[in-house]
Amino acid sequence: MSEFNHKDLLSMEDLSVRDIDLILNTAGSLREISLREIKKVPTLRGKSVVHFFYEPSTRTRTSFEMAAKRLSADTMSLSATGSSIVKGETLVDTARNLQAMNPDLIVLRHPASGAPQLLAREVEACVINAGDGIHEHPTQALLDLYTIREKKGGIEGLDVAIIGDIAHSRVARSNIIGLRKMGARVTVSGPPTMIPFEAESLGVRVECDPAEAVRDKDVVMILRIQLERQSRVIFPSLREYATHFGLNRERLKRAKPDAIIMHPGPMNRGVEIASEVADGPYSVILEQVANGVAVRMALLYLLIGGSKRGDMD
Repeated sequence: MSEFNHKDLLSMEDLSVRDIDLILNTAGSLREISLREIKKVPTLRGKSVVHFFYEPSTRTRTSFEMAAKRLSADTMSLSATGSSIVKGETLVDTARNLQAMNPDLIVLRHPASGAPQLLAREVEACVINAGDGIHEHPTQALLDLYTIREKKGGIEGLDVAIIGDIAHSRVARSNIIGLRKMGARVTVSGPPTMIPFEAESLGVRVECDPAEAVRDKDVVMILRIQLERQSRVIFPSLREYATHFGLNRERLKRAKPDAIIMHPGPMNRGVEIASEVADGPYSVILEQVANGVAVRMALLYLLIGGSKRGDMD
């Protein structure tokens, strides 16, 4: 297996097509571990992983913890409320104290864009960005790419619509970068107040009408409204958003008959996505969650030495 020549995973921008293929292929090799009766291998025995989350998280944090445990790494979880940060300690000082404990890898989620890059400069340990502000969420994009490739047999040439709060979504930014690198065409849609001014400079097409945005698409990705990251009210009401931009069965009819429906979670049912769509036959939302464990196992394996030892048994 080829080596992964990166110390950290901070941004989809840093990854080449070869890197992405390596991560996805490795995830495919490791996924079967989660299907075994005993869901654990000794691959990362003796390695230590710190999960440091400044923001609430269910799927991402649990997925990373499960991935580390299935590879037999030692894990420690920290939160901002349970650490010295509440006493005024800076991220840099926290990083230096963590480094003194000599972990192999730190998974960081932080509300400030660029925090993982700062941490990576301060520690010798590998750093994985688990979401920083409105900047990026690279592991979510990678598990989305894995899911799309698995369902569609490839990514190049696909037409993808991303609908929702594009301006405040780190998931949207990472997915746009990753999808375009892998050869997909991307259309974004949402209220004009939720579309960043520089959207077209990212190489996407902007379509304000969501019904037109989903027309003839292979993949429809719905995003949660990022209420906690909005400094002002940018649409009249949740009901109005649901009426004009929510993905319902009628709008979905315009997509290709075999289109898949994705959502990074958590979902606001009845707002950005109707339950009949979220639970429908074309939804792969729960498969995204399952694939997240395999993709994060792959990243841990590639970053902290597994690929050099070739030990996945």
